[in-house]
Amino acid sequence: MNLVLVLAISAIAYFFAIKWYGRLIAKLVGLNDDTPTPAITKQDDRDFVPTRFHIVFAHHFATIAGAGPIIGPVVAVLYGFVPAWIWIVLGGIFFGAVHDFISLFASIKEDGRSVADITHRTLGKAGFLLFACFTLLALFFVAAAFLNATATALTSRWPLEKLGLDASQTILRTISNPVTGTQEGVIGGIASTSVIIITLLAPLLGLLIFRKNIRALPSYLIATAVAFGSIYIGFHHPVTFAPHTWMIIISIYTLIAAGLPVWVILQPRDFTNVQILYGGMLMLLIGIIGTGFKGINISYPIANISGGVKHLGLMWPMLFITLACGAISGFHALVCGGTTAKQVTKQSYSRKIGYGAMLLESMLALLVLVALATSLNYSDYLGIVWPEPGMGKSNPILAFALAVGGMFHNATGLPMYVGSIFGILMVEGFVITTLDSSIRFIRYILEEVWQVLFTSVPSILMNHWFNALIAVGGMWALASANTFTALWPIFGSVNQLMAALTLITLTMWLSMHGLKTWFTIFPAIFMTVTTIASLVILLVSKYLPAKNYALSSAATLLLLLAVALTGIAFKKGFELFQRGRNVALAGDGNPAKSD
Repeated sequence: MNLVLVLAISAIAYFFAIKWYGRLIAKLVGLNDDTPTPAITKQDDRDFVPTRFHIVFAHHFATIAGAGPIIGPVVAVLYGFVPAWIWIVLGGIFFGAVHDFISLFASIKEDGRSVADITHRTLGKAGFLLFACFTLLALFFVAAAFLNATATALTSRWPLEKLGLDASQTILRTISNPVTGTQEGVIGGIASTSVIIITLLAPLLGLLIFRKNIRALPSYLIATAVAFGSIYIGFHHPVTFAPHTWMIIISIYTLIAAGLPVWVILQPRDFTNVQILYGGMLMLLIGIIGTGFKGINISYPIANISGGVKHLGLMWPMLFITLACGAISGFHALVCGGTTAKQVTKQSYSRKIGYGAMLLESMLALLVLVALATSLNYSDYLGIVWPEPGMGKSNPILAFALAVGGMFHNATGLPMYVGSIFGILMVEGFVITTLDSSIRFIRYILEEVWQVLFTSVPSILMNHWFNALIAVGGMWALASANTFTALWPIFGSVNQLMAALTLITLTMWLSMHGLKTWFTIFPAIFMTVTTIASLVILLVSKYLPAKNYALSSAATLLLLLAVALTGIAFKKGFELFQRGRNVALAGDGNPAKSD
Protein backbone atom coordinates (compact mmCIF):
# COMPACT_ATOMS: atom_id res chain seq x y z
CA MET A 1 0.00 0.00 0.00
CA ASN A 2 1.34 3.44 -0.96
CA LEU A 3 2.62 5.46 2.01
CA VAL A 4 2.21 8.89 0.37
CA LEU A 5 -1.46 8.19 -0.39
CA VAL A 6 -2.11 7.29 3.25
CA LEU A 7 -0.52 10.53 4.46
CA ALA A 8 -2.34 12.67 1.85
CA ILE A 9 -5.80 11.31 2.69
CA SER A 10 -5.14 11.69 6.42
CA ALA A 11 -3.88 15.28 6.00
CA ILE A 12 -7.03 16.27 4.11
CA ALA A 13 -9.23 14.77 6.83
CA TYR A 14 -7.38 16.57 9.65
CA PHE A 15 -7.51 19.86 7.72
CA PHE A 16 -11.28 19.51 7.40
CA ALA A 17 -11.55 18.88 11.14
CA ILE A 18 -9.45 21.89 12.15
CA LYS A 19 -10.88 24.38 9.68
CA TRP A 20 -14.54 23.39 9.76
CA TYR A 21 -15.83 20.76 12.18
CA GLY A 22 -14.20 22.02 15.38
CA ARG A 23 -15.24 25.60 14.64
CA LEU A 24 -18.79 24.52 13.86
CA ILE A 25 -19.14 22.87 17.27
CA ALA A 26 -17.56 25.91 18.97
CA LYS A 27 -20.20 28.10 17.32
CA LEU A 28 -23.03 25.77 18.41
CA VAL A 29 -22.01 25.78 22.10
CA GLY A 30 -21.25 29.51 22.22
CA LEU A 31 -17.81 30.14 23.72
CA ASN A 32 -17.58 33.42 25.65
CA ASP A 33 -14.24 34.89 26.71
CA ASP A 34 -15.94 37.66 28.69
CA THR A 35 -16.89 35.15 31.43
CA PRO A 36 -14.05 34.53 33.94
CA THR A 37 -12.88 30.93 34.17
CA PRO A 38 -12.59 28.97 37.45
CA ALA A 39 -8.79 29.25 37.29
CA ILE A 40 -9.31 32.97 37.96
CA THR A 41 -12.40 32.97 40.19
CA LYS A 42 -11.24 30.09 42.43
CA GLN A 43 -7.47 30.57 42.37
CA ASP A 44 -5.81 28.76 45.30
CA ASP A 45 -2.28 28.13 43.90
CA ARG A 46 -2.60 24.39 44.56
CA ASP A 47 -5.13 23.07 42.05
CA PHE A 48 -6.66 26.27 40.59
CA VAL A 49 -3.72 28.05 39.00
CA PRO A 50 -4.18 30.55 36.10
CA THR A 51 -1.60 29.46 33.56
CA ARG A 52 -0.35 30.69 30.18
CA PHE A 53 -1.87 28.98 27.15
CA HIS A 54 1.28 27.25 25.87
CA ILE A 55 2.03 25.84 29.33
CA VAL A 56 -1.51 24.49 29.76
CA PHE A 57 -1.48 23.00 26.25
CA ALA A 58 1.85 21.31 26.95
CA HIS A 59 0.58 19.88 30.25
CA HIS A 60 -2.70 18.73 28.70
CA PHE A 61 -1.12 17.15 25.64
CA ALA A 62 1.64 15.45 27.64
CA THR A 63 -0.99 14.03 29.99
CA ILE A 64 -3.42 12.69 27.40
CA ALA A 65 -0.67 11.55 25.03
CA GLY A 66 0.79 8.96 27.35
CA ALA A 67 1.44 5.43 26.22
CA GLY A 68 -2.09 5.05 24.81
CA PRO A 69 -1.62 6.51 21.30
CA ILE A 70 1.58 4.48 20.97
CA ILE A 71 0.66 1.15 22.54
CA GLY A 72 -2.85 1.11 21.06
CA PRO A 73 -1.80 1.20 17.37
CA VAL A 74 1.05 -1.24 18.04
CA VAL A 75 -1.35 -3.80 19.48
CA ALA A 76 -4.32 -3.12 17.17
CA VAL A 77 -2.36 -3.32 13.88
CA LEU A 78 -2.66 -7.09 14.33
CA TYR A 79 -6.11 -6.70 12.69
CA GLY A 80 -4.41 -5.12 9.67
CA PHE A 81 -3.22 -1.65 8.70
CA VAL A 82 -6.39 -0.30 7.08
CA PRO A 83 -8.88 -1.01 9.92
CA ALA A 84 -6.54 0.64 12.43
CA TRP A 85 -5.90 3.61 10.10
CA ILE A 86 -9.59 4.32 9.48
CA TRP A 87 -10.51 4.19 13.16
CA ILE A 88 -7.60 6.45 14.18
CA VAL A 89 -8.51 9.21 11.71
CA LEU A 90 -12.32 9.13 11.77
CA GLY A 91 -12.51 8.28 15.46
CA GLY A 92 -10.14 11.12 16.33
CA ILE A 93 -12.11 13.72 14.36
CA PHE A 94 -15.73 12.78 15.10
CA PHE A 95 -15.43 10.99 18.45
CA GLY A 96 -12.33 11.80 20.47
CA ALA A 97 -11.85 15.49 19.68
CA VAL A 98 -15.54 16.24 20.26
CA HIS A 99 -15.47 14.30 23.55
CA ASP A 100 -12.44 16.23 24.81
CA PHE A 101 -13.66 19.66 23.63
CA ILE A 102 -17.07 19.42 25.28
CA SER A 103 -15.63 17.79 28.43
CA LEU A 104 -13.29 20.75 28.91
CA PHE A 105 -15.94 23.33 28.02
CA ALA A 106 -18.50 21.82 30.42
CA SER A 107 -15.96 21.64 33.25
CA ILE A 108 -15.01 25.29 32.76
CA LYS A 109 -18.68 26.31 32.75
CA GLU A 110 -19.23 24.27 35.93
CA ASP A 111 -16.48 25.97 37.97
CA GLY A 112 -13.77 23.39 37.26
CA ARG A 113 -15.83 20.42 38.45
CA SER A 114 -14.99 16.91 37.27
CA VAL A 115 -17.18 14.96 34.87
CA ALA A 116 -18.35 12.88 37.85
CA ASP A 117 -19.53 16.03 39.62
CA ILE A 118 -21.24 17.24 36.45
CA THR A 119 -23.02 13.88 36.42
CA HIS A 120 -24.29 14.76 39.91
CA ARG A 121 -25.89 17.89 38.50
CA THR A 122 -27.38 16.18 35.45
CA LEU A 123 -28.30 12.69 36.68
CA GLY A 124 -28.67 13.23 40.42
CA LYS A 125 -26.97 11.66 43.45
CA ALA A 126 -27.48 8.06 42.28
CA GLY A 127 -26.04 8.87 38.86
CA PHE A 128 -23.07 10.60 40.45
CA LEU A 129 -22.23 7.72 42.76
CA LEU A 130 -22.52 5.18 39.94
CA PHE A 131 -20.34 7.29 37.64
CA ALA A 132 -17.81 7.97 40.42
CA CYS A 133 -17.49 4.25 41.25
CA PHE A 134 -17.09 3.42 37.58
CA THR A 135 -14.52 6.18 37.09
CA LEU A 136 -12.50 5.08 40.10
CA LEU A 137 -12.35 1.50 38.82
CA ALA A 138 -11.41 2.78 35.37
CA LEU A 139 -8.61 4.91 36.74
CA PHE A 140 -7.20 2.03 38.74
CA PHE A 141 -7.01 -0.01 35.50
CA VAL A 142 -5.46 2.91 33.59
CA ALA A 143 -2.79 3.35 36.26
CA ALA A 144 -2.13 -0.39 36.65
CA ALA A 145 -1.78 -0.97 32.88
CA PHE A 146 0.66 1.92 32.50
CA LEU A 147 2.62 1.01 35.63
CA ASN A 148 3.07 -2.50 34.26
CA ALA A 149 4.06 -1.20 30.82
CA THR A 150 6.52 1.27 32.33
CA ALA A 151 8.27 -1.33 34.46
CA THR A 152 8.67 -3.58 31.40
CA ALA A 153 9.84 -0.81 29.07
CA LEU A 154 12.43 0.60 31.50
CA THR A 155 14.18 -2.78 31.38
CA SER A 156 13.95 -3.15 27.58
CA ARG A 157 16.87 -4.70 25.71
CA TRP A 158 17.45 -5.89 22.13
CA PRO A 159 20.21 -7.85 20.32
CA LEU A 160 23.20 -5.66 19.49
CA GLU A 161 23.27 -6.99 15.93
CA LYS A 162 19.73 -5.75 15.25
CA LEU A 163 20.63 -2.38 16.76
CA GLY A 164 23.48 -2.00 14.29
CA LEU A 165 26.18 -2.48 16.92
CA ASP A 166 28.93 -5.07 17.32
CA ALA A 167 30.09 -6.84 20.47
CA SER A 168 32.99 -4.41 21.00
CA GLN A 169 30.74 -1.33 21.26
CA THR A 170 30.80 0.81 24.41
CA ILE A 171 27.71 2.96 23.73
CA LEU A 172 25.20 0.74 25.49
CA ARG A 173 25.39 -1.44 28.57
CA THR A 174 25.04 -5.06 27.48
CA ILE A 175 23.61 -8.24 28.98
CA SER A 176 23.62 -11.84 27.82
CA ASN A 177 20.20 -13.30 27.00
CA PRO A 178 19.77 -16.30 29.34
CA VAL A 179 17.86 -18.27 26.68
CA THR A 180 19.72 -17.57 23.43
CA GLY A 181 23.10 -16.45 24.80
CA THR A 182 23.17 -13.42 22.45
CA GLN A 183 24.49 -10.06 23.65
CA GLU A 184 21.71 -7.50 24.05
CA GLY A 185 21.90 -3.74 24.52
CA VAL A 186 20.02 -2.31 27.52
CA ILE A 187 18.20 0.64 25.97
CA GLY A 188 15.63 1.17 28.75
CA GLY A 189 18.21 2.38 31.28
CA ILE A 190 18.89 5.59 29.34
CA ALA A 191 15.22 6.51 29.53
CA SER A 192 15.26 5.72 33.25
CA THR A 193 18.03 8.23 33.90
CA SER A 194 16.27 10.86 31.78
CA VAL A 195 12.97 10.45 33.68
CA ILE A 196 14.76 10.71 37.05
CA ILE A 197 16.66 13.89 36.13
CA ILE A 198 13.62 15.61 34.59
CA THR A 199 11.58 14.84 37.69
CA LEU A 200 14.25 16.04 40.13
CA LEU A 201 14.67 19.34 38.26
CA ALA A 202 10.93 19.92 37.80
CA PRO A 203 10.48 21.96 41.04
CA LEU A 204 13.25 24.34 39.97
CA LEU A 205 11.65 24.89 36.57
CA GLY A 206 8.25 25.26 38.26
CA LEU A 207 9.66 27.96 40.53
CA LEU A 208 11.08 29.88 37.55
CA ILE A 209 7.92 29.64 35.43
CA PHE A 210 5.15 29.97 38.02
CA ARG A 211 6.77 32.03 40.76
CA LYS A 212 9.41 34.09 38.92
CA ASN A 213 7.24 34.38 35.74
CA ILE A 214 10.11 34.05 33.28
CA ARG A 215 9.23 34.65 29.63
CA ALA A 216 8.12 31.95 27.20
CA LEU A 217 11.38 31.70 25.20
CA PRO A 218 13.69 31.18 28.20
CA SER A 219 11.25 28.63 29.66
CA TYR A 220 11.33 26.63 26.41
CA LEU A 221 15.13 26.84 26.22
CA ILE A 222 15.57 25.68 29.82
CA ALA A 223 13.07 22.82 29.41
CA THR A 224 14.74 21.70 26.18
CA ALA A 225 18.20 21.83 27.76
CA VAL A 226 16.99 19.75 30.72
CA ALA A 227 15.29 17.22 28.44
CA PHE A 228 18.21 16.60 26.13
CA GLY A 229 20.84 17.03 28.85
CA SER A 230 19.15 14.21 30.76
CA ILE A 231 19.41 12.01 27.66
CA TYR A 232 23.13 12.73 27.33
CA ILE A 233 23.71 11.82 30.98
CA GLY A 234 21.59 8.70 30.48
CA PHE A 235 23.98 7.39 27.83
CA HIS A 236 26.87 7.61 30.28
CA HIS A 237 25.02 6.61 33.45
CA PRO A 238 22.03 4.41 32.62
CA VAL A 239 19.94 3.36 35.62
CA THR A 240 18.69 -0.22 35.67
CA PHE A 241 16.51 -2.07 38.16
CA ALA A 242 14.33 -5.16 38.01
CA PRO A 243 10.72 -4.55 36.82
CA HIS A 244 9.28 -5.23 40.29
CA THR A 245 11.67 -2.71 41.83
CA TRP A 246 10.65 -0.11 39.29
CA MET A 247 7.00 -0.66 40.17
CA ILE A 248 7.74 0.07 43.83
CA ILE A 249 9.85 3.16 43.05
CA ILE A 250 7.26 4.63 40.68
CA SER A 251 4.44 3.93 43.13
CA ILE A 252 6.26 5.81 45.90
CA TYR A 253 6.98 8.70 43.53
CA THR A 254 3.34 9.03 42.39
CA LEU A 255 2.20 9.02 46.02
CA ILE A 256 4.46 11.98 46.78
CA ALA A 257 3.61 13.86 43.56
CA ALA A 258 -0.16 13.46 44.00
CA GLY A 259 -0.19 15.54 47.18
CA LEU A 260 1.98 18.42 45.97
CA PRO A 261 0.70 21.58 44.22
CA VAL A 262 0.51 21.12 40.43
CA TRP A 263 3.18 23.77 39.77
CA VAL A 264 5.82 21.92 41.82
CA ILE A 265 6.18 18.74 39.73
CA LEU A 266 3.19 18.03 37.47
CA GLN A 267 3.18 21.14 35.27
CA PRO A 268 6.96 21.69 34.89
CA ARG A 269 7.74 18.00 34.30
CA ASP A 270 4.99 17.79 31.69
CA PHE A 271 6.34 20.94 30.06
CA THR A 272 9.84 19.43 29.92
CA ASN A 273 8.66 16.04 28.69
CA VAL A 274 6.56 17.55 25.95
CA GLN A 275 9.69 19.02 24.33
CA ILE A 276 10.83 15.43 23.69
CA LEU A 277 7.39 14.50 22.37
CA TYR A 278 7.18 17.53 20.05
CA GLY A 279 10.67 16.78 18.77
CA GLY A 280 9.85 13.10 18.42
CA MET A 281 6.69 13.79 16.41
CA LEU A 282 8.58 16.15 14.12
CA MET A 283 11.34 13.56 13.62
CA LEU A 284 8.70 10.88 13.00
CA LEU A 285 7.06 13.05 10.35
CA ILE A 286 10.39 13.83 8.66
CA GLY A 287 11.40 10.18 8.80
CA ILE A 288 8.09 8.99 7.33
CA ILE A 289 8.26 11.55 4.51
CA GLY A 290 11.86 10.54 3.81
CA THR A 291 10.83 6.89 3.83
CA GLY A 292 8.02 7.66 1.40
CA PHE A 293 10.34 9.43 -1.02
CA LYS A 294 12.56 6.36 -1.00
CA GLY A 295 9.61 4.34 -2.28
CA ILE A 296 9.09 2.25 0.87
CA ASN A 297 5.46 1.19 1.19
CA ILE A 298 3.25 -0.22 3.94
CA SER A 299 4.50 -3.78 4.39
CA TYR A 300 2.07 -5.08 7.02
CA PRO A 301 -1.11 -6.93 5.98
CA ILE A 302 -3.82 -4.56 4.76
CA ALA A 303 -6.29 -6.69 6.73
CA ASN A 304 -5.53 -9.59 9.05
CA ILE A 305 -8.87 -10.33 10.66
CA SER A 306 -8.10 -13.94 11.55
CA GLY A 307 -4.83 -13.00 13.31
CA GLY A 308 -6.58 -10.29 15.30
CA VAL A 309 -9.44 -12.59 16.25
CA LYS A 310 -6.98 -15.26 17.44
CA HIS A 311 -5.30 -12.99 19.99
CA LEU A 312 -7.82 -10.23 20.66
CA GLY A 313 -11.28 -11.41 19.63
CA LEU A 314 -13.85 -10.25 17.05
CA MET A 315 -12.81 -7.08 15.21
CA TRP A 316 -16.04 -5.49 16.38
CA PRO A 317 -15.97 -4.61 19.19
CA MET A 318 -12.36 -5.43 20.14
CA LEU A 319 -10.55 -3.20 17.60
CA PHE A 320 -12.38 -0.15 18.96
CA ILE A 321 -11.32 -0.79 22.54
CA THR A 322 -7.80 -2.05 21.76
CA LEU A 323 -6.98 1.09 19.82
CA ALA A 324 -7.76 3.36 22.76
CA CYS A 325 -6.57 6.96 23.16
CA GLY A 326 -5.54 7.50 19.53
CA ALA A 327 -9.22 7.69 18.52
CA ILE A 328 -11.13 8.40 21.74
CA SER A 329 -10.38 8.04 25.44
CA GLY A 330 -12.52 8.48 28.52
CA PHE A 331 -9.37 9.25 30.48
CA HIS A 332 -9.13 12.56 28.61
CA ALA A 333 -12.36 13.79 30.23
CA LEU A 334 -10.72 13.27 33.61
CA VAL A 335 -7.73 15.33 32.48
CA CYS A 336 -10.05 18.08 31.23
CA GLY A 337 -12.00 18.32 34.47
CA GLY A 338 -9.23 17.20 36.79
CA THR A 339 -6.39 19.61 36.04
CA THR A 340 -6.75 21.46 32.71
CA ALA A 341 -10.04 23.26 33.47
CA LYS A 342 -8.47 24.55 36.69
CA GLN A 343 -5.67 26.26 34.72
CA VAL A 344 -7.37 27.62 31.56
CA THR A 345 -7.88 31.40 31.49
CA LYS A 346 -10.26 31.73 28.49
CA GLN A 347 -13.30 29.73 27.37
CA SER A 348 -12.08 29.79 23.75
CA TYR A 349 -9.07 27.74 24.82
CA SER A 350 -11.42 24.79 25.38
CA ARG A 351 -11.55 24.33 21.59
CA LYS A 352 -7.85 24.99 20.99
CA ILE A 353 -6.79 22.67 23.82
CA GLY A 354 -9.61 20.12 23.93
CA TYR A 355 -10.25 19.65 20.21
CA GLY A 356 -6.74 20.60 19.05
CA ALA A 357 -4.73 18.43 21.43
CA MET A 358 -6.88 15.37 20.65
CA LEU A 359 -6.34 15.85 16.92
CA LEU A 360 -2.61 16.11 17.59
CA GLU A 361 -2.79 12.86 19.55
CA SER A 362 -4.68 11.21 16.69
CA MET A 363 -1.90 12.34 14.35
CA LEU A 364 0.65 10.85 16.75
CA ALA A 365 -1.19 7.51 16.66
CA LEU A 366 -1.18 7.65 12.86
CA LEU A 367 2.56 8.35 12.75
CA VAL A 368 3.16 5.41 15.10
CA LEU A 369 1.06 3.12 12.91
CA VAL A 370 2.88 4.16 9.73
CA ALA A 371 6.36 3.93 11.31
CA LEU A 372 5.60 0.43 12.56
CA ALA A 373 4.16 -0.82 9.27
CA THR A 374 7.08 0.49 7.22
CA SER A 375 10.12 0.00 9.43
CA LEU A 376 9.81 -3.06 11.68
CA ASN A 377 9.91 -6.56 10.22
CA TYR A 378 6.50 -8.20 10.68
CA SER A 379 7.98 -11.36 12.17
CA ASP A 380 9.92 -9.27 14.71
CA TYR A 381 6.68 -7.45 15.50
CA LEU A 382 4.87 -10.71 16.22
CA GLY A 383 7.76 -11.98 18.34
CA ILE A 384 7.91 -8.82 20.47
CA VAL A 385 4.23 -7.97 20.88
CA TRP A 386 2.70 -11.45 20.58
CA PRO A 387 5.43 -13.84 21.81
CA GLU A 388 4.75 -17.54 22.02
CA PRO A 389 4.34 -18.96 25.54
CA GLY A 390 7.67 -19.11 27.37
CA MET A 391 9.35 -16.65 24.98
CA GLY A 392 9.15 -13.57 27.21
CA LYS A 393 6.68 -10.79 28.01
CA SER A 394 4.82 -8.69 25.46
CA ASN A 395 6.64 -5.36 25.03
CA PRO A 396 4.79 -3.04 22.59
CA ILE A 397 6.87 -0.04 23.64
CA LEU A 398 10.01 -1.87 22.49
CA ALA A 399 8.31 -2.67 19.16
CA PHE A 400 7.57 1.03 18.67
CA ALA A 401 11.11 2.05 19.62
CA LEU A 402 12.63 -0.41 17.15
CA ALA A 403 10.26 0.84 14.44
CA VAL A 404 11.44 4.39 15.07
CA GLY A 405 15.05 3.21 14.90
CA GLY A 406 14.44 1.37 11.63
CA MET A 407 12.62 4.32 10.10
CA PHE A 408 15.37 6.82 10.98
CA HIS A 409 17.93 4.39 9.62
CA ASN A 410 16.06 3.92 6.35
CA ALA A 411 15.37 7.64 5.89
CA THR A 412 18.63 9.22 7.05
CA GLY A 413 21.18 6.47 7.54
CA LEU A 414 21.40 7.08 11.29
CA PRO A 415 22.42 3.99 13.29
CA MET A 416 19.50 1.86 14.41
CA TYR A 417 20.20 2.36 18.11
CA VAL A 418 19.81 6.18 17.93
CA GLY A 419 16.19 6.11 16.83
CA SER A 420 15.35 3.15 19.06
CA ILE A 421 16.57 4.92 22.17
CA PHE A 422 14.70 8.08 21.21
CA GLY A 423 11.57 5.97 20.72
CA ILE A 424 11.82 4.64 24.26
CA LEU A 425 12.37 8.17 25.54
CA MET A 426 9.30 9.45 23.70
CA VAL A 427 7.13 7.00 25.60
CA GLU A 428 8.59 6.77 29.08
CA GLY A 429 8.18 10.34 30.30
CA PHE A 430 4.59 10.38 29.21
CA VAL A 431 3.68 7.11 30.85
CA ILE A 432 4.90 8.62 34.11
CA THR A 433 2.82 11.72 33.35
CA THR A 434 -0.28 9.58 32.89
CA LEU A 435 0.40 7.79 36.16
CA ASP A 436 0.84 11.12 37.97
CA SER A 437 -2.44 12.46 36.68
CA SER A 438 -4.35 9.21 37.26
CA ILE A 439 -3.42 9.12 40.94
CA ARG A 440 -4.30 12.81 41.34
CA PHE A 441 -7.68 12.24 39.63
CA ILE A 442 -8.48 9.32 41.93
CA ARG A 443 -7.70 11.62 44.84
CA TYR A 444 -10.05 14.32 43.48
CA ILE A 445 -12.92 11.89 42.90
CA LEU A 446 -12.56 10.24 46.30
CA GLU A 447 -12.81 13.67 47.91
CA GLU A 448 -15.98 14.39 45.91
CA VAL A 449 -17.48 11.01 46.88
CA TRP A 450 -16.86 11.56 50.60
CA GLN A 451 -18.59 14.94 50.44
CA VAL A 452 -21.68 13.34 48.88
CA LEU A 453 -21.77 10.34 51.23
CA PHE A 454 -21.19 12.22 54.51
CA THR A 455 -23.01 15.24 55.89
CA SER A 456 -19.96 15.97 58.02
CA VAL A 457 -16.89 14.46 56.36
CA PRO A 458 -14.26 13.00 58.75
CA SER A 459 -11.05 14.99 58.37
CA ILE A 460 -9.00 11.91 57.48
CA LEU A 461 -11.16 11.33 54.38
CA MET A 462 -10.40 14.82 53.09
CA ASN A 463 -6.67 14.44 53.64
CA HIS A 464 -5.02 14.37 50.22
CA TRP A 465 -2.23 12.07 51.41
CA PHE A 466 -4.76 9.52 52.67
CA ASN A 467 -6.67 9.50 49.37
CA ALA A 468 -3.46 9.37 47.35
CA LEU A 469 -2.38 6.33 49.40
CA ILE A 470 -5.64 4.54 48.51
CA ALA A 471 -5.01 5.36 44.84
CA VAL A 472 -1.42 4.13 44.80
CA GLY A 473 -2.21 0.98 46.77
CA GLY A 474 -4.95 -0.06 44.37
CA MET A 475 -2.77 0.64 41.33
CA TRP A 476 0.15 -1.37 42.66
CA ALA A 477 -2.01 -4.35 43.68
CA LEU A 478 -3.61 -4.63 40.22
CA ALA A 479 -0.31 -4.20 38.35
CA SER A 480 1.50 -6.76 40.51
CA ALA A 481 -1.16 -9.43 40.09
CA ASN A 482 -1.67 -9.17 36.29
CA THR A 483 0.45 -9.05 33.14
CA PHE A 484 0.26 -6.24 30.61
CA THR A 485 -1.55 -8.38 28.01
CA ALA A 486 -4.18 -9.27 30.63
CA LEU A 487 -4.65 -5.64 31.72
CA TRP A 488 -4.68 -3.87 28.33
CA PRO A 489 -7.99 -5.31 26.94
CA ILE A 490 -9.96 -4.53 30.10
CA PHE A 491 -8.22 -1.14 30.34
CA GLY A 492 -9.35 -0.45 26.78
CA SER A 493 -12.92 -1.55 27.48
CA VAL A 494 -13.14 0.48 30.68
CA ASN A 495 -11.46 3.51 29.13
CA GLN A 496 -13.75 3.54 26.10
CA LEU A 497 -16.84 2.81 28.19
CA MET A 498 -15.92 5.76 30.37
CA ALA A 499 -15.82 7.84 27.17
CA ALA A 500 -19.28 6.54 26.25
CA LEU A 501 -20.72 7.38 29.69
CA THR A 502 -19.04 10.80 29.57
CA LEU A 503 -20.64 11.47 26.18
CA ILE A 504 -24.01 10.48 27.64
CA THR A 505 -23.48 12.89 30.55
CA LEU A 506 -22.34 15.67 28.20
CA THR A 507 -25.36 15.10 25.95
CA MET A 508 -27.64 15.52 28.99
CA TRP A 509 -25.68 18.61 30.08
CA LEU A 510 -25.95 20.22 26.64
CA SER A 511 -29.66 19.43 26.48
CA MET A 512 -30.30 20.94 29.92
CA HIS A 513 -28.59 24.14 28.74
CA GLY A 514 -30.70 24.27 25.57
CA LEU A 515 -27.79 23.46 23.23
CA LYS A 516 -27.54 21.11 20.23
CA THR A 517 -26.57 17.51 21.01
CA TRP A 518 -26.29 15.66 17.68
CA PHE A 519 -22.47 15.81 17.69
CA THR A 520 -22.29 13.97 21.05
CA ILE A 521 -25.31 11.67 21.00
CA PHE A 522 -24.30 9.55 17.99
CA PRO A 523 -20.75 8.84 19.29
CA ALA A 524 -22.31 8.13 22.71
CA ILE A 525 -24.64 5.45 21.30
CA PHE A 526 -21.92 3.75 19.23
CA MET A 527 -19.36 3.70 22.04
CA THR A 528 -21.87 2.47 24.63
CA VAL A 529 -22.99 -0.51 22.56
CA THR A 530 -19.43 -1.32 21.47
CA THR A 531 -17.80 -1.19 24.87
CA ILE A 532 -20.51 -3.09 26.75
CA ALA A 533 -20.21 -5.83 24.11
CA SER A 534 -16.42 -5.94 24.60
CA LEU A 535 -16.75 -6.37 28.37
CA VAL A 536 -19.22 -9.23 27.89
CA ILE A 537 -16.85 -10.94 25.44
CA LEU A 538 -13.85 -10.54 27.76
CA LEU A 539 -15.81 -11.89 30.71
CA VAL A 540 -17.27 -14.91 28.91
CA SER A 541 -14.39 -15.90 26.63
CA LYS A 542 -11.31 -14.99 28.69
CA TYR A 543 -11.66 -14.18 32.37
CA LEU A 544 -14.15 -16.86 33.45
CA PRO A 545 -12.47 -19.71 31.46
CA ALA A 546 -9.06 -18.66 32.86
CA LYS A 547 -10.54 -18.50 36.38
CA ASN A 548 -9.17 -14.98 36.78
CA TYR A 549 -11.59 -14.09 39.55
CA ALA A 550 -10.23 -10.59 40.12
CA LEU A 551 -10.74 -9.48 36.51
CA SER A 552 -14.02 -11.44 36.26
CA SER A 553 -15.39 -9.61 39.29
CA ALA A 554 -14.16 -6.25 37.98
CA ALA A 555 -15.72 -6.83 34.55
CA THR A 556 -19.04 -7.88 36.11
CA LEU A 557 -19.12 -4.86 38.41
CA LEU A 558 -18.25 -2.51 35.56
CA LEU A 559 -21.06 -3.96 33.44
CA LEU A 560 -23.58 -3.51 36.23
CA LEU A 561 -22.48 0.07 36.87
CA ALA A 562 -22.59 0.92 33.15
CA VAL A 563 -26.04 -0.59 32.59
CA ALA A 564 -27.44 1.14 35.71
CA LEU A 565 -25.99 4.52 34.76
CA THR A 566 -27.20 4.19 31.15
CA GLY A 567 -30.68 3.39 32.50
CA ILE A 568 -30.70 6.51 34.69
CA ALA A 569 -29.53 8.62 31.74
CA PHE A 570 -32.23 7.17 29.48
CA LYS A 571 -34.92 7.94 32.07
CA LYS A 572 -33.61 11.49 32.53
CA GLY A 573 -33.41 11.98 28.77
CA PHE A 574 -37.00 10.83 28.33
CA GLU A 575 -38.10 13.30 31.02
CA LEU A 576 -36.29 16.14 29.23
CA PHE A 577 -37.83 15.10 25.92
CA GLN A 578 -41.32 15.11 27.47
CA ARG A 579 -40.68 18.48 29.07
CA GLY A 580 -39.51 19.93 25.77
CA ARG A 581 -42.51 18.43 23.99
CA ASN A 582 -44.86 19.94 26.53
CA VAL A 583 -43.22 23.34 26.14
CA ALA A 584 -43.51 23.04 22.35
CA LEU A 585 -47.20 22.12 22.62
CA ALA A 586 -47.81 25.03 24.96
CA GLY A 587 -46.16 27.32 22.47
CA ASP A 588 -48.52 26.12 19.76
CA GLY A 589 -51.47 27.05 21.90
CA ASN A 590 -52.16 23.50 23.03
CA PRO A 591 -52.51 22.53 26.67
CA ALA A 592 -49.32 21.17 28.23
CA LYS A 593 -49.09 19.18 31.39
CA SER A 594 -47.28 20.83 34.24
CA ASP A 595 -44.29 19.30 35.97
